[in-house]
Amino acid sequence: MSDPTDMTAEVIVEAGAIVALRLFDIAYAIDLAAAEAAWAARTQSGTRRSRLNASPAKAIAFDVPPVMLALDPLPLQLAGGSVTAQVSARVYDFGVVAFALRIAADELRWSAFADRLESVQAAVGPASTTLIWSDLLDRVRGTLAPALIKPSEATLQDSIQEDYLLGIVHRLAEPLSAEALQARVDLVPLLSGERRALSDGARRDLLRKRFSYYEDDLVVLTWDRAFIYEPSGDSDVADVIEVANAQLLELRYYDELLDDELPRMNDLVDQTRNSLGIVAPRRFAKLARRLYTLVAEVTELTEKVDNALQVTEDVYLARIYSAALELFRVPSVSAAVDRKLSIIRDTYTALYDESSGARGALMEFAIVMLIVIEVVLALVRH
Repeated sequence: MSDPTDMTAEVIVEAGAIVALRLFDIAYAIDLAAAEAAWAARTQSGTRRSRLNASPAKAIAFDVPPVMLALDPLPLQLAGGSVTAQVSARVYDFGVVAFALRIAADELRWSAFADRLESVQAAVGPASTTLIWSDLLDRVRGTLAPALIKPSEATLQDSIQEDYLLGIVHRLAEPLSAEALQARVDLVPLLSGERRALSDGARRDLLRKRFSYYEDDLVVLTWDRAFIYEPSGDSDVADVIEVANAQLLELRYYDELLDDELPRMNDLVDQTRNSLGIVAPRRFAKLARRLYTLVAEVTELTEKVDNALQVTEDVYLARIYSAALELFRVPSVSAAVDRKLSIIRDTYTALYDESSGARGALMEFAIVMLIVIEVVLALVRH
């Protein structure tokens, strides 16, 4: 074994992994109990409800524990040769499925570990042409069809999705503290995917989301990648990062849905306001009900998304979770959804008032006409 004080010796990863995440919105919501039953009925592999392993349930926990599905391993062709990827999928009740391809990275020099991460990115990342994600999506969506509420019909190319890459180290050939590891290796190429040297400012920005709880663990978050040094082997940090990506995905879906809905809503309002006669109040009421239903559905699901993970006492994981949400701009997207919902609520209120006013005016007209008819009949009789 190399002398730990020898700063020229290359760091060797004895046990680690590269995990590629890809998340899809597949339905308005998913009945998780029905999903478990459907998966058990049509496959030989089982399911389990996810929980965070290292933290007490009262400290941090899923609001509704998602269902973990085990899928068959897949061969994956990387630059250095063929490897086997362990495949799993996590199903969330708010309509998201998160796939994870886990590729072992054991007994590798640090340079080879970084190369393997880049090879995985090239093989299954956003720029790849692989059909792996499409095949996995079709299989899970087909098997879970009875559990999907208002399933999405979007293809892989048209669907809203998120991807994320994790470089995970559990054990080094020579135990190093987080500080010593950062002194021995340059994390910037691993996290940026860049081979050219970055400026000092770019390096600082890339490494500013760094966290350690013990002296020998380290988490560094970036927009689309993270490095995790966790000798204990816990997966809680990776799970928290996945939840943040799932929340971003679902809020992006509703943000785009409302972007499409607002112009359509304005056109319908104009058409309804141009309606004349006795059908106007009915059209006002019908459109108001439609908008109310949309607001209720989006509000219900966004609340589920916002409460997907409950963090109370685990300060370390809470910091990582909050940093991931901030880095992924989840609060900004959530605020945009709230603003658009507010516009629709105000429109619904205005339509409801106009519907009530139009109905009242119609009633007044009807009363006046009845009085006129009564007067005319009285004059005719006399």
